[in-house]
Amino acid sequence: MRRSLSAVLVGGALLSTAACASTASVEAAPEAADPACADVMLALPETIGDHDLRQTDSQSTAVWGDPAAAVLRCGVRPPGPSTEHCVSADGVDWLSVEEDENWRLTSYGRDPAVEVVLDVERVASSSAMMAVGAAVENVEQDRTCTAVEQEIAETDDEVEVAD
Repeated sequence: MRRSLSAVLVGGALLSTAACASTASVEAAPEAADPACADVMLALPETIGDHDLRQTDSQSTAVWGDPAAAVLRCGVRPPGPSTEHCVSADGVDWLSVEEDENWRLTSYGRDPAVEVVLDVERVASSSAMMAVGAAVENVEQDRTCTAVEQEIAETDDEVEVAD
């Protein structure tokens, strides 16, 4: 499923700007009220690259840049084993999915999961992962990217044996 950042912002996480305040309106994730999200939100950086953190109107959400260069939502559904590209950055594993000009990063092995949608022409995925990684580490990790690769390999072995 490929969507641009503007589609994400308009379709599910609508961003709007107030006259002077520039408050971003972002749809909260289903588990935004999870107490672990409070710890994540309190540890978020004030900037990602050249983009400043803006005020939002939803629990456990953050936006950097005006217009948005990065949108974070804590409390998204944790992904299960996946064949998507998984990257480990500064102690946090991320599933990385390219969606048109944007990327969706979802923390892997943590419940609740944290999702960051990036306009990669304005902020590098590596910059975003490094910037929010310390905050995401506030959610206990119970799986790693390596475990995903092992589970997929074991599943493939089982399929081969069954044939």
